[in-house]
Amino acid sequence: MATTTTIATKPLLTDLVSTIDRVPSNFIRPLADRPNLHQLHSSSPSIPIIDLHDFDGPSRSRIVQHIAHACQHYGFFQIVNHGIPEEVVRKMVNVSKEFFALPESERLKNYSDDPSKTTRLSTSFNIKTEKVSNWRDFLRLHCHPLEDYILEWPSNPPSFREDVAEYSRKMRGLSLKLLEGISESLGLERDYVEKALGKHGQHMAVNYYPPCPEPELTYGLPPHADPNAITILLQNEVPGLQVLHQGNWLSVNPVPNTFIVNIGDQIQVISNDRYKSVLHRALVNCEKERMSIPTFYCPSPDATIKPAPQLVDSDHPAQYKDFTYREYYDKFWNRGLSKETCVDMFKA
Repeated sequence: MATTTTIATKPLLTDLVSTIDRVPSNFIRPLADRPNLHQLHSSSPSIPIIDLHDFDGPSRSRIVQHIAHACQHYGFFQIVNHGIPEEVVRKMVNVSKEFFALPESERLKNYSDDPSKTTRLSTSFNIKTEKVSNWRDFLRLHCHPLEDYILEWPSNPPSFREDVAEYSRKMRGLSLKLLEGISESLGLERDYVEKALGKHGQHMAVNYYPPCPEPELTYGLPPHADPNAITILLQNEVPGLQVLHQGNWLSVNPVPNTFIVNIGDQIQVISNDRYKSVLHRALVNCEKERMSIPTFYCPSPDATIKPAPQLVDSDHPAQYKDFTYREYYDKFWNRGLSKETCVDMFKA
């Protein structure tokens, strides 16, 4: 049985789980806010799969149409033939596993509960502000410009910086390609969204969800929308991601050699609400550890975000006031993950 001392002496969930057989009280969600695992139907349809093969060739306009449909109706899609070498992905996954398998003392060199730190290992979401903890540990890394951050990253495992840097570079190229497609799908210039993001920012998280003795009582991550522009997610073979679609939770089961893409709040604003940043959540299970690696592509902090003027007219007035991404992100972190998305605070 967990005691408060057990929780206090173990800053990370990874090191706590082997000592408990029940979910500690600080992880238990209120009754009305639990996953309702018995109501889930895995046979329900999932998010669209978009084949990016020939994106720079004659198939481009067709792919752009598929992106438009997915962004408008789901806010999420999976991509195949994305051009990221399997070897790069394999190394990223392996070095992430190696990191979380390091001795506690070695991992804790990277620990911090300060959300402003650009490289940090922590747990839950923002332990300074939240009332209920989430069943995950995470390593968060800023990745762009790479040379500004790479020396902060863990130096153990020995190949960590090299493997993660290569993955980050590939993710940046893929993000820029997807932003072009999203721009064009809105009828904007190909580079419109890229320019709107200022100097650009890129973060990554390695999420580790240990097996949970009572998964019906807690979340890996509760329902939330992402504050950035787009997220590209790599998940291992253990399911857990769910997306809210037309009032139902869709399970996004892992498909080998794909990435999951979702639009974040900044694209919702730039699109003047044509595209929606949708709620999603991470469930845990009692048998297997789950890992997911999201890349968050975002504006630079000083970038001013607003609806694209081309998407504003008398029938579609601007839905948002102008704001800087720094203002937005500060509010997002301070209020914690919430079913009410942060965009509502910036309505015109």
